[in-house]
Amino acid sequence: MPVRIACIVEGHGECASVPILIRRIAGRFDAGLAVQIPYPIRIPKSKLLKPGELEKAVALAAMRAEADGGILVVLDSDDDCPARLAPDLLARTRAARGDLPSAVVLPNREFESWFLAAAHSLRGHRGFPEDLEPPPQLEAVRGAKEWLNQRVTPGAYSPNVDQASLTDRFDLDSARRALSFDKCYREVIRLLETLRGRADR
Repeated sequence: MPVRIACIVEGHGECASVPILIRRIAGRFDAGLAVQIPYPIRIPKSKLLKPGELEKAVALAAMRAEADGGILVVLDSDDDCPARLAPDLLARTRAARGDLPSAVVLPNREFESWFLAAAHSLRGHRGFPEDLEPPPQLEAVRGAKEWLNQRVTPGAYSPNVDQASLTDRFDLDSARRALSFDKCYREVIRLLETLRGRADR
């Protein structure tokens, strides 16, 4: 029996990338598990942080997840502390729909920060150099998009154009050196475990 995960994201790039990421992690967790992911709900973070807005998005996600599905929220932390903001957003998500399993994941500053941790696996892909190296201090990079943009040729890195392809390519194990991605990986696994358990009943 398939499991269903409805996602809430903030950018156009994540609309394509987050489902790819979930399916990649699911393939490692249980290769035989069918995962259905409706097209993500895209709402700017600045709006979601306002009272009642996340709750509205969660209500819509719950409709898409249906009775046996789950909800995953993925937002860039930007200058907010993920360890402080994520629990607050998760509490609001569960208060809105505590009947559905849910998880909240906040990349450290940007989704693209996860690519930096796995930079070796992007060598030669979509214009990146064959000697691409990750930055020495992952958590210190404030502009991951800019970091990528400075290293790709020709042209420039574009989330709308490149993010999904890089998500399909980057090495998951290397990326787990980034604390926020390790958290993401574990949260997706937890969500999949819960949903599979429900489906097996």
